Amino acid sequence: MGPGGPGSGWPLAGTLLVAVTASMVAGGEDCLWYVDRNGSWHPDFDCEFFTFCCGTCHQRYCCRDPLRLITERQQRHCLAF
Repeated sequence: MGPGGPGSGWPLAGTLLVAVTASMVAGGEDCLWYVDRNGSWHPDFDCEFFTFCCGTCHQRYCCRDPLRLITERQQRHCLAF
């Protein structure tokens, strides 16, 4: 059977590729300082290896989920508004 057949490992390979790509794209994407919805200031912090800054303009944390990623560019945009 060709690529994608039963037991071929393609779904796992695709998932791994997405995770590695997201980690490479997010390299250096640490959490910048922010102000939460209550007006409290939170200092910037670095995320561990293979994690990156996730969340919103008002709440940030480190995670491995590329769908929750907030880039430093997006974080700076939050500061402008």
